[in-house]
Amino acid sequence: MIESTSKLRTVGEHIELDVGEDIANSPRYNEDIAPTRAAQRTWTRWNVASLWVGMAICVPTYTLGGVLTAYFGLSVSEALWTILVANIVVLIPLTLNAFPGTRYGIPCPVVLRASFGIIGSNVPSLIRALVACGWFGVQTLFGGIAIHLLFSALSPSWAALGGTGEVIGFFIFWAANITVVIRGSESIKFLEALAAPLLLIVAFGLIVWAMPKVSLREVLSVPASRPEDAPFFGYFMAALTAMVGFWATLSLNIPDFSRFARSQRSQVIGQIIGLPLTMFMFAGLGVVLTAASFELVGETIADPINLIGKIESPVWVVLSMLMIILATISTNTAANIVSPTNVFQNVAPKYINENKGVILTGIIGIALMSWELLKKLGWLDTDVSVESLYSNWLIGYSSLLGPIAGIMIVDYFLIKDQSYDVLALYQDNAGYPAWNKAGFIAFLIPVGLTIIAITTGELSWFYTYGWFTGSILGGLIYYFVARSD
Repeated sequence: MIESTSKLRTVGEHIELDVGEDIANSPRYNEDIAPTRAAQRTWTRWNVASLWVGMAICVPTYTLGGVLTAYFGLSVSEALWTILVANIVVLIPLTLNAFPGTRYGIPCPVVLRASFGIIGSNVPSLIRALVACGWFGVQTLFGGIAIHLLFSALSPSWAALGGTGEVIGFFIFWAANITVVIRGSESIKFLEALAAPLLLIVAFGLIVWAMPKVSLREVLSVPASRPEDAPFFGYFMAALTAMVGFWATLSLNIPDFSRFARSQRSQVIGQIIGLPLTMFMFAGLGVVLTAASFELVGETIADPINLIGKIESPVWVVLSMLMIILATISTNTAANIVSPTNVFQNVAPKYINENKGVILTGIIGIALMSWELLKKLGWLDTDVSVESLYSNWLIGYSSLLGPIAGIMIVDYFLIKDQSYDVLALYQDNAGYPAWNKAGFIAFLIPVGLTIIAITTGELSWFYTYGWFTGSILGGLIYYFVARSD
């Protein structure tokens, strides 16, 4: 029989909630966004590290070196160092924002209730969810291309389908990815643990394949594309901001995963092991393989799927495509489906459970990529490329997400002193306001300055360095406004 009143108890370093009727009947609660119980917190440092290996080894990471050289005017060596530095920097908000998830077992939208209000938390959550749905569509597109090339290697009649085959592959991949997430956190943990070593093996195999055809010294000596007299610092900071923005999304919703970690030590060490070197190595691999692609297949190809598709051996193409499909599913699952699923539940917990949230995420992902699917079917003519789309997102969305990250960190560590009233986070009028004025003031001022910078050209530095300026200013404003209330 369920008790009438919910209770909190301490289990090791975790806080566990025994749900009573008061919380169970609250419109802000359902079982899928409830705090995880101690028995569910099974992720070791190696599971957390595998999560990051699975997320970091993906097609967009592979193309980052090319994005930085083409769009940000850096040399190849400058681009690789920028990627390494950016991922060391982004570890700071990642590990700090993971703390409340690990201690209380609560997902990101519930964490945001403390700083933006019980209802107000939906605003920053939905901003995060929109970019995740967009990335879900992009990654599913890459997965669909891999499935198309896999079937093309096995069947000439499938290869003749061209763009139609890629669209069919998109929906096959979509269904497989959705299925993994619906099976729950243990399924995700198993997938990431399986994918990580296999993906590292594939990356090493690609290096062995390419090395005889390329000189690392020549690749790393490729000069920068910026004007010779242009100062390095401005280009570097713009590129650094974009690269931090690559995982700025996860720096918000990392509680969605840290809520399953065994301890704070597990989540901190796991993230340090898994993120920076994996990003650096796989982005470096992308630079090397792109440089070697002309010698390997007779043309310059900047993404691994189409490069591997040029291999003449059907056996190697099939094996490689299976690995790329696995890599893309592991990335998409963790980075782009879990977060919006929790966000949509936060909007209406009594009407949207985890399964419905997953399906809703998938439908929005299809809608956001519909233009590219129609283009592949030959029904739409547009010059907009997927690469330019996500490279522009990196800075644009980091400008919006930076203030949220700063607010979350300041709220938990400085304002709340690492102590949440968990019972109040799941109820209306129980201690936290519906809309927290401090959170929205701290969020809207940096966003307003970003809009001014974009529309007028004034304060352009504020937008160029968007994640840094936004997170620092948002955190400072939140601290002073919250302390004055």
